Amino acid sequence: MTTKDGQDKTADIDPAGEAALAETGGATRKGSGRRLRGAVAHYLGTAIVSGRIKPGELLTGEVANAEALDVSRSAYREAVQVLTAKGLVESRPKIGTRVLPRRRWNFLDPMVLAWAFDGEPNIAFVRGLFELRAVVEPAVARLAAERRDKDDIKALKQALAGMRRYTLATEAGRAADRDFHDALLYATHNETFVALSASIGAAVNWTTQFKQRQRALPRDPVPDHSRVFDAVVAGDPRAAEEAMTALVSLALEDTRTAM
Repeated sequence: MTTKDGQDKTADIDPAGEAALAETGGATRKGSGRRLRGAVAHYLGTAIVSGRIKPGELLTGEVANAEALDVSRSAYREAVQVLTAKGLVESRPKIGTRVLPRRRWNFLDPMVLAWAFDGEPNIAFVRGLFELRAVVEPAVARLAAERRDKDDIKALKQALAGMRRYTLATEAGRAADRDFHDALLYATHNETFVALSASIGAAVNWTTQFKQRQRALPRDPVPDHSRVFDAVVAGDPRAAEEAMTALVSLALEDTRTAM
């Protein structure tokens, strides 16, 4: 596609696409199924979210992109369907596949969050995640303190123990961190909050990893989680809400320092 001033507005797949897919294994890539579809979706998704392919641009045709990435047309088509489901692109007959405006993107999808943090997310995006957490998680902590049962307390205790044992510098520790926030959501006994668990967990995970990409965490966040836990166990909604508000605020400051 070419504009009136002669500028090409169609997004080509550059040679880096082959490098991104190299691990799928040479000529056998065309038959590698779900893994290959995921690799193509990851490559295109990170290119779009990072801005290498901009909103409003058209992807080149299915045949051209499949050949450039050395994948089957069906694998490429399935990858585009993944992007479509997440609000990144829209395909129309006789027009092609166009990247949609950022406001249409499902940034709460765990995969889209992963693509955003694959590169260098801007501070406005990161701040937006923390603003979301600052609204949702204190309310979650308050409800958890009011409604938690023995099983909820056990799940929170186990997650906190895992964070202490492994630290957030390890994948096991970060998994325990996700489990802690998940357990709080479940402790509300509110299905609509529980539905947010994948999104909140992904936001917690990626911001934690991002904070320590180049250096160790500036401080130990486990005591912040302990204060939330103690308030929930004590059945003190106000203290739980205040502890979670402080946790999210301090996490944002740590992230700003890392950036």
